[in-house]
Amino acid sequence: MNCRQALARSRSVLEDSNIEDASLEGEILLRHVLGINRVQLYADLGYDLSPGQEKALDELLERRRCGEPTAYITGRREFYGLDFTVDRNVLVPRPETELLVEKALELAESRDVRTIADIGTGCGAIAISLAVSLPGVIVYAADISPEALKVARANCRRHGVAERVVLLKGSLLEPLKEPVDMIIANLPYVRKVDMPRKGPLSYEPEVALQGGKDGLDIIRSLCRQAGEKLNESGNLLLEIGLGQVVAVTDILNTAFPAGAVDIYRDLAGIERVVVLSLT
Repeated sequence: MNCRQALARSRSVLEDSNIEDASLEGEILLRHVLGINRVQLYADLGYDLSPGQEKALDELLERRRCGEPTAYITGRREFYGLDFTVDRNVLVPRPETELLVEKALELAESRDVRTIADIGTGCGAIAISLAVSLPGVIVYAADISPEALKVARANCRRHGVAERVVLLKGSLLEPLKEPVDMIIANLPYVRKVDMPRKGPLSYEPEVALQGGKDGLDIIRSLCRQAGEKLNESGNLLLEIGLGQVVAVTDILNTAFPAGAVDIYRDLAGIERVVVLSLT
C-alpha cells in the first residue's frame, strides 16, 4: 500500500465512523506514522508503506474510530499558529478559543498591558500564544493540576517563553500574588448533566470540562475573586458555552457594576467570548 492508497483508506475508515474532517484527520495520522510533514507526504504519494507502518496506521485509525481525539493519538495540536504538546492530562485546544487570544491581543494594543494571568492554563496554549505575540509582557499561567503544569512547562520551553510565562499551581486566582492588567480564562463550563460518557470529550479530563449544575460554578468563583486581582483599568476575558451569555453577563454586572461588558461571537455564530472592561 502506497501513500495515496493509505490516504484513501484512512478517509474511508473515518468517514464510515462519521468522523468530521475525515480526510484531514486521516492525513494527520498517516503523517504521524511516517514522521513527515505535509509537503513531504504529497511530494511522494507513491511511497510504499512497510508492513510495520501499515499495521501502525491501522492501529491509530482504530483508536480514532473508537472516539479518541487525534491530538491525544499524535500528542500534538496546533493552536494560533503554534504547535503544542498535549496529553490526556490537558484539554485539547479548540479553534474557537483562538477568539479569546485575538481579543486579548486587541486590548493589549490599545492599553498599557504589562501583566496577564491565564487561569486554568492546561497545556499553556493561551498563555504561550500571548507571550509569543507580546514579548514585553509577563504572563502568569495557573492551574490546579500538577500534571497539566508539566505539559505547560514543556510547551513553554519549546516556544522559548519559559522566562516570561510564570507557572503557578493552585485554584483559580488564589496563587496570584498581586493584581494584573488582564485576566483571561477558558474555564470548565459544561453542565454536569451534559458530561459525555463516550466520544472524544469522554477522553478529556473532567476537571477541565465540568462546571457544575448550570456549567457556571467555576466562572462564578473566578468572578468573585477577580475584584482583588485585577488592576483598576483591567480587563477580564472569559470563554463561555452556548446559551450562557445572559447568565455570565449578570454575574459580571453584579460583581462589577461599574464595568462594561462586550460579547463576541465565534465563526459558528455562537456568543463565545465575554470581555469585562473596568474603564
